[in-house]
Amino acid sequence: MTRHPYQYVVLRCVPRAEREEFINVGIVLRSQSADHLEAAFAVDADRVRALAPDLDLDELDAALRTVCAVASGREGGGLPRLGDDGRRFGWLSAPRSTVVRPGPVHSGLTDDPAAEVQRLLDRLVR
Repeated sequence: MTRHPYQYVVLRCVPRAEREEFINVGIVLRSQSADHLEAAFAVDADRVRALAPDLDLDELDAALRTVCAVASGREGGGLPRLGDDGRRFGWLSAPRSTVVRPGPVHSGLTDDPAAEVQRLLDRLVR
């Protein structure tokens, strides 16, 4: 069984930056040795509404779908042209001042990067 190193970030919904409060809403994982880059998300609408009742959940969903599209390599139509997985992960994990923000980069080992995305999503988001 081959163990693949990987890096990941937890995506956070930060409705009001000045309050420094957030809810984990997704994962972006990259394993160079497995040639794998994937993003996934799960939004608990009740938790988001409790933190930010006025936040537009459709806009949050659209922002997270954009992250997934970039991770999967889609380009054009307003999406950046970044090329390889490394550049896309760098762009996705870079700090930004939007409602969806990546946390710090973490690392691990897995024999199945796709399953690891779901495991991290279950452990850190759901």
